[in-house]
Amino acid sequence: MADPVPAYLDPSVSTPAFFTDVYEYTMLEAARRDGTADRRCVFEVYARHLPAGRRYGIVAGLGRVLDAVKHFRANEEQSRFLLDRGIVGRSTAQWLEHYRFHGSIRAYREGEVYFPNSPVLQVESTFAEGTLLETIILSILNYDSAVASAASRITSAAGDRPCVDMGARRMNEWASMAAARAAIVGGFAGTSNLAAAMKYDLPAIGTAAHAFTLLHDSEEDAFRSQVEAYGPGTTLLTDTYNVKDAIRTAVEIAGSGLGCVRIDSGDLGQMARMVRAELDSLGATRTKITVTNDLDEYSIAALQNAPVDSYGVGTRLVTGSGSPTCEMVYKLVEREGCDGAMHPVAKKSFGKQTIGWRKNAYRVYDDHADKEAGDGSAVLELVLAGSREKLDSVSLDGIVGPMEDARGLLVTAVDHGDVNEELCSHQTLLAARGWHSHQLRELPMAALSLSADDPALPTQIVEL
Repeated sequence: MADPVPAYLDPSVSTPAFFTDVYEYTMLEAARRDGTADRRCVFEVYARHLPAGRRYGIVAGLGRVLDAVKHFRANEEQSRFLLDRGIVGRSTAQWLEHYRFHGSIRAYREGEVYFPNSPVLQVESTFAEGTLLETIILSILNYDSAVASAASRITSAAGDRPCVDMGARRMNEWASMAAARAAIVGGFAGTSNLAAAMKYDLPAIGTAAHAFTLLHDSEEDAFRSQVEAYGPGTTLLTDTYNVKDAIRTAVEIAGSGLGCVRIDSGDLGQMARMVRAELDSLGATRTKITVTNDLDEYSIAALQNAPVDSYGVGTRLVTGSGSPTCEMVYKLVEREGCDGAMHPVAKKSFGKQTIGWRKNAYRVYDDHADKEAGDGSAVLELVLAGSREKLDSVSLDGIVGPMEDARGLLVTAVDHGDVNEELCSHQTLLAARGWHSHQLRELPMAALSLSADDPALPTQIVEL
């Protein structure tokens, strides 16, 4: 008899329909019984604040959200589990087996900058269809955006030196794949995670660990083996024993065409300068230097003047560089009443108040500046709250200043059940990296400072 498939690999467990909280289904059951399940509703995702001291956040994960929405349905085994646990009744279990999302989703595109109270995603559907998506949407956006935001700070500190994700071993296997994808949105160049590289068609980067050197009778034998297998353009790890000796051995074996050397310990700035001098003295002037070893945006910023060509970042990237979640929430802001009309709804809870009605969001610019040039022209995040009719008819002329311009931030991701497949594509993922870079150039220069401060742009909420 074959061994059972581990639960975390079992498709019956891992479908999006069960990456959720129990109360999504208990609310669904009760609403279907009392007749409110089919009421039209608008849910919104936003963060009440940025992580302490952060000046901006980066949206990531929309493509994964849309994939989850497309495949969100309970199969027979899952429906039986819900029935056996008394979570739903038979009628709801049958309804779930035919679940399809027929609503609409608008969202900030991946790579877009967000601020406190930015409505980064909006779901319009029946209560039944929309409430089931809460947990999966939040789990994706909260983690992916946290990693993309950390990646943005790291790549900003790195400047034009590429960064590579090496965090797979610091996170569970599924989260590490999501992190590799989100890191691309935040400006990273590739990943060491083979599963992520295959799934998302990313550059896969890596050569050898210290174990490979220790396996051989000498460092020379290890280097010779690697060069024979992958050619002189490979990357040799040089700090298993004595770095200076390793550099000489590496150039002796690979020649002056040695591709790259990696340093993984010690004072990286000092070591990089010594390695660069040694390489140059041996004629390997084009050999690049990459560094690893618990890097983050602060340590990378400290290496600005060091002769480093690229960085490998692990733990701090996949844990959001100290902020592993964006603390985004999913709130009902508008719903259909018994009169058939749409009404705003809002929480009054202390410290957790919400604002009713659906929102539109705009980035406001100084009209004298050239937005295409990316010259720090953004001055405000403007959020309008109101009925669909008011939002569709409002004129921004009376809200923004006479010398200002505005750009709408929400794009249609799902239109009455039809998913915009372009937003799930590999090309869109790579475009998000470029979009992220452009958005940073629109922010005030101080936004890229690593010191703690207020958000780079204020958010103004106008209730119509």
